[in-house]
This record gives sequence, C-alpha cells and structure tokens, in this order.
Amino acid sequence: MSNVDSMQKLFVNELRDLYSAENQITKALPKMAKAASSTELRTALEHHLRETEGQIQRLDQIFEMLGENPKGKTCDGIKGVLDEGSQMLNDAKEGDVRDEAMISAGQRVEHYEMAAYGTVRTYAERLGKPRIVELLQKTLEEEKAADKKLTEISNKVHQHMQHAA
Repeated sequence: MSNVDSMQKLFVNELRDLYSAENQITKALPKMAKAASSTELRTALEHHLRETEGQIQRLDQIFEMLGENPKGKTCDGIKGVLDEGSQMLNDAKEGDVRDEAMISAGQRVEHYEMAAYGTVRTYAERLGKPRIVELLQKTLEEEKAADKKLTEISNKVHQHMQHAA
C-alpha cells in the first residue's frame, strides 16, 4: 500500500476494492438464488442481483467522474466472505436450514458492504465531492435495505421451521 500516499489515492483504492467486491457478488448471487428453497428468499436474491448491477453502474459513473480506471484490485475480504458462504451452502441440508445459512452468509456480505460504502462516502465528503457522496449514499441505502429484508425473511423461515418441528 506504499503507493497510497494521499486521501484521493486511498479513496480510489477503496472504490476499486468495492468494484471488485460487487463483481464477485454478481457471480455468487445467481448460485444462491438457485439453491434457495424459500420463494421469497430466491426473489430477494434475484432482486439484489439487479440492484448490484446498478451499483456497479454507479461505480462506473464515479470512476468516470474521477478519470480513473475501476480495475486493478481484487477484494480479498469479500472473496473470503463469499467462500465461507459457499462452504455453508455445501454443508447445510437443503431446505429451511440451508436458507438460514444463505441468509447468514448474505448478511455478512451486506455488513461488509455497508462498512465499505460508509467509509468511501465519508472520504467523498472530506474530498468535497457531493455528487459522488449522493451516488455512494444511494448504494449504502440499498445495502441497508437488503440487510433488513434478509432479517425479515429469516424470521419467516424460522417460523416455518418451528411449525414444521
């Protein structure tokens, strides 16, 4: 990280990390949606895939505004979170238990993203980039809403599990 010697470079570096994360997530979401037993969970994952594609477009717009290339970094953090989620998916019995495992994995992803987007939004504020702040805030709100939706679905899946027991 020795070449990151200014707030601007740190900002761009963090944005590249998020760009990599979002692209990795777009590859994981279809697999998760396919494995979901709950129709509501499948629908939520498919919806979030479309949302994530929009988030990538917003990041592309930000990179264009900054005159920077979005490529060049791999988000190892989200790679680890997604690998863990994939392992949970393989380990969990199909049905409600697997759905709960996927919700857990999904919420870990959302929390990672909320932390990252909150940070880069703050950097954009400090760097005096109000239009970029707006774009990042929109994505942050989507991530918060996705997390809340996953909690709601988890509560329903849990109720279903209790009634089935």
